[in-house]
Amino acid sequence: MKQSVFLLAGLCCALTACQDIEKKAATRLELARQAYEAGLYNEAKLHIDSIKILYPKAYDTRRAGIYLLQDVELAEQQKTLAYLDSCFQATSQQLEELKPRFVLEKDTAYQQTGRYLVPSQVIEKNLHRSFLRFQTDERGGLSFTSIYCGNRSIHHTAVKVIAPDGSFAQTPPSKDSYETEDLGEKIEKADYKQGEDGGVIAFISTHKDQNLKVEYLGDRTFSTTLTSADRQAASLITSLSQVLAALTHIQEQTEEANQKIRFIQENMKRRKTKE
Repeated sequence: MKQSVFLLAGLCCALTACQDIEKKAATRLELARQAYEAGLYNEAKLHIDSIKILYPKAYDTRRAGIYLLQDVELAEQQKTLAYLDSCFQATSQQLEELKPRFVLEKDTAYQQTGRYLVPSQVIEKNLHRSFLRFQTDERGGLSFTSIYCGNRSIHHTAVKVIAPDGSFAQTPPSKDSYETEDLGEKIEKADYKQGEDGGVIAFISTHKDQNLKVEYLGDRTFSTTLTSADRQAASLITSLSQVLAALTHIQEQTEEANQKIRFIQENMKRRKTKE
């Protein structure tokens, strides 16, 4: 008899404890729901996570928390999309204001991505001239090309840009250099991408109002100066590249948010099908 009483008392205590756990978990879930409705998505997710940690046996409430979490994540991504759209509109406006100052070179027959140049640096205006040409592709990939034209080859693969105070920036050897000849004129070109240019593009942009010397480094050294137009081209192309890169990043983030939304909606659809 006493054993039955103790067993019954134990069952009552366990039931009471379970009810208490469910009650506390439900309270936490309600806090999560209130945070969600107020647009406080991080706070809502913290409350939902705490249910799993503090009340692991509150199965019904945990399941309800998972469903609420889907609503939270969906709303969060929709908010992100709205923000990205506003950024896209503003950045696109910046780009439209800048575009008239540049020339887009693109052959749609074989090029998926074109490149922007300042008008003073297009090839047709710079035949037989040794200079640094700056460009950015449509995704914001900034680069420059060292072009050498002369009576004899120097086989250059790097350049060094020197300011009047002796400071300088120098490229590492180019990963993409080539040479040709046209009616006895030696023509050499070497390409350098931003991040692999030894900081030369940034150096020129910073010193665009100073007289800069350029040394072509190869089997022989050839020296020239950057014209004011070339220095300004480096600065202008850098500005355009930053806007294009920002626009590309926004587009990538938008696609990522859309992918997350599709994933969440598919999970919600499967959940409703099971129910």
